[in-house]
Amino acid sequence: MELKKLEYDLTVCKVEVIMDIDMAADFFFIGKTDEEMSLVCKTDDTPINTTERDDGWKGFRIQGVLDFFLIGILSKLSGILAENNIGIFAVSTFNTDYILVKAENYEKALSVLSAEGYTIV
Repeated sequence: MELKKLEYDLTVCKVEVIMDIDMAADFFFIGKTDEEMSLVCKTDDTPINTTERDDGWKGFRIQGVLDFFLIGILSKLSGILAENNIGIFAVSTFNTDYILVKAENYEKALSVLSAEGYTIV
């Protein structure tokens, strides 16, 4: 399985107003519930008006389109990282999963996953 490195710094934050988000940006995730609106975006694209903000994330995605019937892909990846004391922030799209780790753990995460047979591109 191939994992594609994302070549930019990421931020996880909370926003109050959706209009503060740059909808023309080429990379972001929005999660909205009855309690909060969360945003994952390139650090350079982080809105000025955030209520909470956590910088210093790096990420990678599982390459290709994952069929909904596939089981345990994210679980296996997160388990390998957990065994190596690397916390994650996971986001899923219709096609695939993205895994974010803190920047100080990024190279270690890639190295550990590579040693487990994952191809890093």
